[in-house]
Amino acid sequence: MLSKCANPGCPAPFLYLHEGKLFRIDIGGEEAAGGTSHKAVQNLEFFWLCDDCAGMFTLTYKKGVGVTTLPLPEHSRAASAS
Repeated sequence: MLSKCANPGCPAPFLYLHEGKLFRIDIGGEEAAGGTSHKAVQNLEFFWLCDDCAGMFTLTYKKGVGVTTLPLPEHSRAASAS
């Protein structure tokens, strides 16, 4: 369940879907049990960035690290500010 912004340094509480940016990230990637199927098991989780953080960051997933924020390129921030 979403409770706050995915940026660890931001205390903004999650209140509404129309505010900020919602991310659906597959953190699975494990092989299906049984060995007969070669499909990976999906483990989808939802993360949210508040309006302020969504203008400066995006989210990424790295196996072994987890979900982290990445700064947006400078030109993306300038375009969203105008």
